[in-house]
Amino acid sequence: MRSAVKVDELFAEKPAFSVRGGSVPQIRVVAVDSDDFYRDMLSNELSEQGFAVTTYSDARSVLLDFESLSTADLMVLDWGATCNSGLELLRQLRRLGVNLPIVFLTRRLLASNENLALEHGAIDFIDKSRGVSILAHRLRIGARMKAPSLQRDKAFQLGKLTLKPHVSRAYWGGNDLNLTVGEFKIVSVLAGNIGHHVTYREIYDALHYHGFIAGGGENGYRTNVRSAIKRIRRKFQALDPAFDRIQNFTAFGYIWAQD
Repeated sequence: MRSAVKVDELFAEKPAFSVRGGSVPQIRVVAVDSDDFYRDMLSNELSEQGFAVTTYSDARSVLLDFESLSTADLMVLDWGATCNSGLELLRQLRRLGVNLPIVFLTRRLLASNENLALEHGAIDFIDKSRGVSILAHRLRIGARMKAPSLQRDKAFQLGKLTLKPHVSRAYWGGNDLNLTVGEFKIVSVLAGNIGHHVTYREIYDALHYHGFIAGGGENGYRTNVRSAIKRIRRKFQALDPAFDRIQNFTAFGYIWAQD
C-alpha cells in the first residue's frame, strides 16, 4: 500500500527545494518497507528534508505500479528480517531492466549481508539505527552517481565490447553479459581507461562513491574489488573462454589491455 504521497506527483515537473541562497531539484525516492510505522516516519522525515517520497509496503505493490519508477532517482529497500526479501526484489527489478541506484536499510548490520547486497549492485547498506539524517545525506550522494567516463545517452564501442550507459548494459560480441550495475561501473571505468592502470581505490570509488569505506581494515576494500573482478571475468569467459582483457596490475589494481 502506498503512503499519502501520490504517484501522480512523481510525473509532475520536478519541483525545487529551497535552500540557503537558492533552490535545488527534489530527489525522487521510492521506498519499500513492510513496517507501517517506520515507512510513514521515513516518508515524513525525508519529505521534510526536501525529498519527494513514494512508499510501498511490499514488492508486489511496487511491481504492480511499475511506471512509478520511471522518473525516480533512486530506491530504498528494506533488507528484510528473513528470506532476503529486499535482495530478491532487487533481482526482480534488474531482470525487468530497472537500473536505479539501490540503498538497503537493515536492523542487523552484518558484514556478510552487506557484502551480498553490494555484490548484487546496491550502492549502500545502512543500519536503520543511524537515523534519517544520515540516510538523507547518503541518498544525496547516491543520487549523483553516474557511470564513470561515459556519456549516458550514447553507446561506447571498444572492440568486441559495447557499453550502453543509459541502461547500464554491457555486451561482448553482441551478447549481453548480464552484469549488475556495480559490475557495469567497474567495466566502464576500466574500458574507459584502456591501456592505463586503475587502482583498487579508483575501482572501488567507481563502484560506490569517492571515499566510501567498507570491508575489514584500512585496505579491506581490496578484497571486495578482487571478488568483483573475479565475477566479471567469469561472465566474460562464459561467452569467450579466451577472454583476457582485464589484467592484474600487481599490488596496484587492474588494467583493460589493448588488443
